[in-house]
Amino acid sequence: MELGLLYSGGKDSTLAALLLEDFYEVTLVTAHFGLTDDWEYAQRAAEAVGFAHERLELEEVVAHDAVERMVADGFPRNGIQAVHEHALEELASARFDAIADGTRRDDRVPSVSRAQAQSLEDRHDVDYISPLAGFGRGAVDRLVEDALDVTVGPSEDIPRADYEAELRPLLREEYGEDAVGDVFPAHDQTYVEGPR
Repeated sequence: MELGLLYSGGKDSTLAALLLEDFYEVTLVTAHFGLTDDWEYAQRAAEAVGFAHERLELEEVVAHDAVERMVADGFPRNGIQAVHEHALEELASARFDAIADGTRRDDRVPSVSRAQAQSLEDRHDVDYISPLAGFGRGAVDRLVEDALDVTVGPSEDIPRADYEAELRPLLREEYGEDAVGDVFPAHDQTYVEGPR
């Protein structure tokens, strides 16, 4: 069975792919708005760990709505969540028998509730799988440490293809540099260089 996994090039989505590869023909899919070429980071990470990679272009209006929401809220949670839900909908509409993401048990955003997962499955006749749903960050970090070569650093310095990578420049363009710091708290990101 073919599975499309939303992929950023980070440790969580890469570990999710590794956990699923014995059961599915996994294709790593980077959802993006076409605003930057950051999807190329995910493509390189996918190649480094030996998975097929595809791009899934999302509707640009969703990015603009997310940025507007983040500015109104003063934090990124609801905007990122809206983008993830849109990406899952688009992925569920694609050719895959199953879809997945790298959301963990302790993720605040993005997250997928049982009701959302059931709705995706029922409306699109696809299986939704969250292989890291039972793992906390500590468990993921320990597994990744043994399996993957990962670069970790401040979000603005790490190459990656997550939603934030495209939303930051759009936020900067529409609301100015200060808005980026106002909306996104300082945090670390990861980028997978390859297997260990």
